[in-house]
Amino acid sequence: MRSDSGTPASLGTSGPDGPLGVLVCGHGSRNRLAVGEFASLADQLRQVLAPVPVAHGYLEFARPILRDGLEDLRRQGVRHVLAVPAMLFAAGHAKNDIPSVLNTWAAETGIRVDYGRELGVDRQMIQAAGARIRACLEQADAAAAAEGRSPVPAHQTLLVVVGRGSSDPDANSNVAKVTRMLVEGFGFGWGETVYSGVTFPLVEPGLRQVMRLGYRRVVVFPYFLFSGVLVSRIREHSQRVAADHPEVEFLAAGYLGDHPLVLATFAERVEEILRGDTAMNCSLCKYRAQVLGFEQEVGAPQRSHHHHVEGLVESCTLCEAECTGACQPDGVPLPLGEARSEAHGHGHDHHGHGHDHHSHAHDHDHDHGHGHEHHPPYPHADHPLGPRTLRRGDG
Repeated sequence: MRSDSGTPASLGTSGPDGPLGVLVCGHGSRNRLAVGEFASLADQLRQVLAPVPVAHGYLEFARPILRDGLEDLRRQGVRHVLAVPAMLFAAGHAKNDIPSVLNTWAAETGIRVDYGRELGVDRQMIQAAGARIRACLEQADAAAAAEGRSPVPAHQTLLVVVGRGSSDPDANSNVAKVTRMLVEGFGFGWGETVYSGVTFPLVEPGLRQVMRLGYRRVVVFPYFLFSGVLVSRIREHSQRVAADHPEVEFLAAGYLGDHPLVLATFAERVEEILRGDTAMNCSLCKYRAQVLGFEQEVGAPQRSHHHHVEGLVESCTLCEAECTGACQPDGVPLPLGEARSEAHGHGHDHHGHGHDHHSHAHDHDHDHGHGHEHHPPYPHADHPLGPRTLRRGDG
């Protein structure tokens, strides 16, 4: 529900602890275009939530960092921060790394910080995804009509949804749920879920597998908020497979971006914080329950592993706006020491672990230290359709 000014009706400018402010917490990217897209989304949220002040910050690679955003709100007199993770699903970054930074700052300043939940599997997010796919299909059908061809029917179309990929099976499974919702909604012949990294199947081997099914058209949809290195790689890997299968029509749907329903979901998450309705799915969280294959990670301490790459993209001069990720082996994160010796000066990719005690309580000690120890090895790192890079245990 919205007031006449456009501000959520339940969101006033002040709460019991003082003036309210909103922090939009981003992951950050080496891609300056993606950083610009995120900043634009934050600007649009400022308009939606005005007159409540809105700041944004990034976990790694870009500025302002999260602490910069928090300090910006403090300078504006904010005494109660509503922090929303700009994450599609709750994996290590949302469950662990961002809350660790927020908790540390709150303890240092005495300012209240309440943390919201991720965008998640949400009706509005599914509708936004559907809009991107529909636009792609309409463009392809219009081109077919212009050339005198009949459009490919839905039941002869295969949808491939590409998620970011995580060492958290709960987050990976949510991408698969989005795929199923879209496949049934459009009536496609089949749907598959692949991932840009960390888990299996990766984009290219996954696409090569589904080519065996014999569909006439394949729609590749990156379920990502913004552009970036991973979206560029998804396009590249899809084009490789398409080149080997000229008999199949390959379509590239656009990522979510700043679709109005994405903005509406962010505003809804802010309202949820004030209502105290921010619970995450704990029953399948690998840090709380013994999820099959991930038993050793129950009770892992909450730590952030990103302080040494905060704002790091500023030191990179190899690329201009569009980072190609050329400083990294394809999909293989470089260890920090090697990354610093590379021409790009960055390339360290973390896959955080931990829990979010802003949303639910755990029974183990809360440790906010900044360690560099390796994460437990991903149990399926040797899967033939996935990356083998986590075998050494640093993913």
